[in-house]
Amino acid sequence: MDLQLTDKIALVTGSSRGLGLASARALAAEGCRVCLCARGEETLQQAAAELAAVASGPDAVLAVAADLATGRGVDDVFARLFDRFGGIDILVNSLGLARGAGITDTTDAEWQEAFDSTLAPAIRASRIAVPSMRARGGGAIVMIASIYGRESGGRMTYNAVKAAEISLAKSMAQQLARDNIRVNSVAPGSISFPGGSWWKRQQADPEGMAEFVRRELPFGRFGRAEEVGDVVAYLASPRASWISGASVTVDGCQSRSLF
Repeated sequence: MDLQLTDKIALVTGSSRGLGLASARALAAEGCRVCLCARGEETLQQAAAELAAVASGPDAVLAVAADLATGRGVDDVFARLFDRFGGIDILVNSLGLARGAGITDTTDAEWQEAFDSTLAPAIRASRIAVPSMRARGGGAIVMIASIYGRESGGRMTYNAVKAAEISLAKSMAQQLARDNIRVNSVAPGSISFPGGSWWKRQQADPEGMAEFVRRELPFGRFGRAEEVGDVVAYLASPRASWISGASVTVDGCQSRSLF
């Protein structure tokens, strides 16, 4: 299926590895011009080289090292993006960081970090992207949330910020439909990729993780990053023209929610 994404301009935040990189790769393979951004320069350049191998040309990939937990970092990424490509059609908000433990053991600083590193960048990036999308006749925004934004589970701070992203996507979808801008969220389950949290747990406790898979994952395996990236690319494409305000689970039937 041709997703009709040739020459569309996409920004994927947190895209040096994992779900962000998989989303960027799927978009680049469909012909998008893609801006990658993350804090680590070295891993970001490695990701850019990987994308260049599947992109439509040598100038179709832009990598910008920036801390998107700050307003200045978001501004810098968009300044570089607009200077290179002239606008934006697709925004994928893929940042996610949440530490802490239970309600009595999680500090104010850990709560603030979770919101500053996950929700705030999605808000700031969307606020900058929307006027350009309006001027270009429309666009698509995808939030990479989690099944643990739809139901309880996982770390409490992560639950809160991912639920907020799903809520933000729904509210934005209703606001922006008149501008032909679609907004959706994707809710992955447990996805394993090199260097990711589930991968690290597999290395540290293979027996415990094997039991987790048997108990929690009906297909008998962890999900793969590209399985999320492909859904993101579809939702960002004109082929998904009547999907907006949705939260799409990509979890191999892991979650328990009915909705």
